[in-house]
Amino acid sequence: MKKFDIAVVGVTGMVGRTIIQVLEEKKFQLPINNFYPMASAKSAGSTVMFNGKDYKVEELNDESFDKHIDIALFSAGGGTSMKFAPVASSKGCIVIDNSSAWRMDYKVPLVVPEVNPGAIKRNKGIIANPNCSTIQAVVVLKPLHDKYKIKRVVYSTYQAVSGAGLGGVNDLKEGTSRTFRYPIAGNCIPQIDAFVENGYTKEEMKMINETRKILDAPNMRITATTVRVPVVTGHSESINIEFENNFELEDVISTIKNTNGVVVQNGSKSFEYPMPLFCEGKNEVFVGRIRRDESVENGLNLWVVADNVRKGAATNAVQIAELLMERMK
Repeated sequence: MKKFDIAVVGVTGMVGRTIIQVLEEKKFQLPINNFYPMASAKSAGSTVMFNGKDYKVEELNDESFDKHIDIALFSAGGGTSMKFAPVASSKGCIVIDNSSAWRMDYKVPLVVPEVNPGAIKRNKGIIANPNCSTIQAVVVLKPLHDKYKIKRVVYSTYQAVSGAGLGGVNDLKEGTSRTFRYPIAGNCIPQIDAFVENGYTKEEMKMINETRKILDAPNMRITATTVRVPVVTGHSESINIEFENNFELEDVISTIKNTNGVVVQNGSKSFEYPMPLFCEGKNEVFVGRIRRDESVENGLNLWVVADNVRKGAATNAVQIAELLMERMK
């Protein structure tokens, strides 16, 4: 069996550490030979454990990819990715990047393995991991779009503080506002990332543009409002969909149940529905509150929840690595 040399860039961060956990959980499916943990100079020299062995963290620099590395999973911010992802790819390494740096580059595939796995064939050395809130949405939207043709989507998100990294988590736990503009404890902040000229935030525009790219639907009508809420882990989304075609609700539920990576929790009589508290640490996307939108023809409401650090980042990146390994065997 062919084994692969893997690097994790930004290994000491929240997502980087979760990537290690997911890789360990999949150690029997992922044939890894050499493992190279990398980070900034600040973290270089520290140690991380992987599969029961301690590894010294290397400083990321221009020489880091002079050695043979098959796949590098980047989670170190857009600036780092812009600088070092081309360096890595020029040395024959395929980069799976978790930042927003490459997502809307038309030459770079934006991949969610349950949705558009074939897109990895188009990679030129870099594959982009989508935004956390987009990933969990498109896993559910894709089979519905294939079956009923989506006319319009309205996203309303309730996003955990871990989406802003350790600083966001600390703001919630300590009651501070060092990461967010306002205190998040006991509060909801209707702004994620900076505002752009049209009054939307960058996070909202990411969801709109990334959904169109992943679903290969450049003209799909989509709007979004993204809100930061005082939850540590787990993004929740209310998704309102209008279809071109008519549907039976039972068929919609069956379609979602038969989608890979999705768990349906949809029992109104038994008070069963997804909640971030119970999705933490899981790799699946959870869907509930599935019901018609009776205000429009062919309308549907969904409640979608996932662990944003796992499926929204680390797990999706590792799943892409799995696809690459299958192709490279």
